[in-house]
Amino acid sequence: MADYAPERIEDRLFINGEFVPSISGKKFDLYNPATEKLAASVYEAGVEDVDVAVKAAKAAFPAWAALSAAERAGYLNKLADAMEANIDEIGYLEAITMGKPYVGDFMGRLGVQILRFYANKAQDVQGDTSLNTAGSVNLTFRQPFGVCAAIIPWNVPLLMLINKVGPALATGNTLVLKSSEKSPLSSLVVGRLAQEIGLPKGVLNILSGFGRPTGEALAKHMDIRKISFTGSVIAGRAIKKAAAESNLKNVTLELGGKSPLIVFDDADLAKAIPASAFSILANSGQACIASSRVYVHEKIAPAFIEGMKTAMTQMGKAGNPLVAGTQRGPQADKIQFDRVMSFLQKAKDEKLSVALGGDRVGAEGEGYYIEPTILANVPEDSSVMKEEIFGPVVCINTFTDEDEVLRRANDTEYGLYASVFTKDISRALRVAKALEAGSVGVNCTSPTMAIDLPFGGWKQSGDGRELSKYATDYWTELKSVFIAL
Repeated sequence: MADYAPERIEDRLFINGEFVPSISGKKFDLYNPATEKLAASVYEAGVEDVDVAVKAAKAAFPAWAALSAAERAGYLNKLADAMEANIDEIGYLEAITMGKPYVGDFMGRLGVQILRFYANKAQDVQGDTSLNTAGSVNLTFRQPFGVCAAIIPWNVPLLMLINKVGPALATGNTLVLKSSEKSPLSSLVVGRLAQEIGLPKGVLNILSGFGRPTGEALAKHMDIRKISFTGSVIAGRAIKKAAAESNLKNVTLELGGKSPLIVFDDADLAKAIPASAFSILANSGQACIASSRVYVHEKIAPAFIEGMKTAMTQMGKAGNPLVAGTQRGPQADKIQFDRVMSFLQKAKDEKLSVALGGDRVGAEGEGYYIEPTILANVPEDSSVMKEEIFGPVVCINTFTDEDEVLRRANDTEYGLYASVFTKDISRALRVAKALEAGSVGVNCTSPTMAIDLPFGGWKQSGDGRELSKYATDYWTELKSVFIAL
């Protein structure tokens, strides 16, 4: 992977088709979580930079919206081709900033596939017609909002960027995107590629910065008509509040999760155990859809827990994200590391049963690695059962009754993903219907998804959907037109 290091790491803001330093000249540092050493320093966007980017997007909007859907799709397909050609560089930069192992790079190539999907959806943005009113022909238009904003998280930067940029640009909007302060480098590569393929200036603007002031300025900006955010519930609530207190801009949110997984006594453990282990270890547990609460029938609980210990030990071997074959990297930074460690300390303070792990890997100064951890028989009101840990920590509890376990599984303000393992098809469908989540896996679990099916949350896990034919609905305004004959 060292061969893929770029000669120069881009550190500037991408505004109106050009890379520029921030107006203040202020920069912030990024540390490699595998080594705890400085990886890069990048310019931090302030309120003034947000204003400049919004003005550029506003000026670019009329011409971009006037293009045919095929022309906009052409630009997105060119961008996808350019990303594919630079996957190794993107993977390297994500490895040194948030510790994501470079595995071929599967997530990057999936992102390219998703961007091409969005490009192809550009020509599917259509309205309806009606002849139901006497003497009239009525119809609906779907039209872009205008200037939009997006704020993406740090855990899968390129994928999250594509889930915003793809449908926003395909539907004719222009966009100002804020990357996460933890992992902004791969987003800046996308800016460079947009420049190289000739994307019209101002259509896509990329800012590096923090929630305050950068994200807050986007949420409050009076010229932004829609904002899409992926991240924590706390930040999502703040964005909705800022939007409401400014111009009531449209808001879509994809927030956190505390996803339940139910394993009945007839489940195929040869499938359920590795799926459960992978779900909580993928991306070092730093996934909003991770199956972090497992309910296993008491008849098979001993076998399941022993199997999980073996599977998590084998899958959870930590290593340098830049070394070939590494499956699990560190937590993204010291803040995330300390957060997970604080939950493990709470588990010790509450004298919970630790069936596996429970501590850091290595000594201080050797990277932000945490042991794959299993907590067993955790009280339902414990913070480790209620709150999103965002680390390689799973709680495994037992049950005997279907109604009881559904009540416990749904006893959360989160509703992003849920799963069930059973060979009984009627029970599988009954449970899938009862689980309060935007996505449900049957005999599979997260990160199982499909590009052509919608992704988003119930309850406090979100508002709106990404992927599928529904994605473009959330990036367009709906207008009714009444024509009297």
